[in-house]
Amino acid sequence: MSVRPYREIHRRVSRQIFVGNVPVGGDAPIAVQSMTNTLTSDPKATVAQILRMEEAGADIVRVSCPDEDSTRALKEIVRQVHVPIVADIHFHYKRAIEAAEAGAACLRINPGNIGSAERVREVVKAAKDHGCSMRIGVNAGSLEKELLERYGEPCPEAMVESGLSHARILEDNDFFNFKISVKASDVFLAVAAYHALAEACDYPLHLGITEAGGLRGGTVKSSIGIGSLLWAGIGDTIRVSLSADPVEEVKVGFEILKSLGLRNRGVRIVSCPSCARQGYDVVSTVAILEERLAHITTPLTLSVIGCVVNGPGEARETDLGVTGGGGGNHMVYVAGNPDHKIDSAAMVDHIVDLVEKKAAAIEAAKVKLSAE
Repeated sequence: MSVRPYREIHRRVSRQIFVGNVPVGGDAPIAVQSMTNTLTSDPKATVAQILRMEEAGADIVRVSCPDEDSTRALKEIVRQVHVPIVADIHFHYKRAIEAAEAGAACLRINPGNIGSAERVREVVKAAKDHGCSMRIGVNAGSLEKELLERYGEPCPEAMVESGLSHARILEDNDFFNFKISVKASDVFLAVAAYHALAEACDYPLHLGITEAGGLRGGTVKSSIGIGSLLWAGIGDTIRVSLSADPVEEVKVGFEILKSLGLRNRGVRIVSCPSCARQGYDVVSTVAILEERLAHITTPLTLSVIGCVVNGPGEARETDLGVTGGGGGNHMVYVAGNPDHKIDSAAMVDHIVDLVEKKAAAIEAAKVKLSAE
């Protein structure tokens, strides 16, 4: 199906950099990032968490490096994972140098607390020597004192000025392999800052609403902020900041991208909220299907609708679908067309089987096409 005009998103044109082997910016897919919350100095726990993020689809993972124990452990961590690792550096510029030497793919520095321009230059040299990209991470909560005194409070102008001034330091050191972020916990502030930054430069932008909150509140807040920016064509990589399991950050990140048609991974379930018309328990069925289909990475759409009011219409737009019928007998749709009926007791297993077979067929077709 061709993209309808009202669904088109025209992405801002940015230069492209690499975080390890992951392209960021240009025409590359928008990357999904997360960050560990284990002690980096505990490589076993950190690796285990990163591997769980990888399974959820994370493209890039950031780890905090607050001390020498962390940067020492980083070398071991990098060897055991498959995604590029970003070293998060605050206050101690030497940690950035150590992280580059340990195999970090990218160094994230906060210009408000990394130190003098000379220290930034030393970090740049380490990045060059070890093939690291960098991220200038401006945060409304840690702007430079001079900017706060001049502007009176964190504002879009101060955040953009901070980012661009530190970009000039990197440029003056002949370093252009970097992205920029201007995060804030206030949605309006962050969105305004990103819009201004997008107009002011062509560097790739890393999006996030920082300190967004818990799983529910943070998801809503991040979806509004990140989603509105992506809809405007702004953003090349995203991180959803939640006070929750980092794996949830990855899942929410993909859901945001999937809802805008910017990335497709796994099964996208279209389901109704249910009502008295439902022919089966929609809520519990969807919960079970989400869990049992979580291993599918092939992009597929599945409609799970409780009755015939909207069921046939939604099924026309999805790869597979089920619509509740009377007497515990429900219609299964394949490629938008009614295909056969299934009873309530066998429905979940049957849908899982159909999805798995459909995914396998798609992947087999891809392999055959690539071999030709």
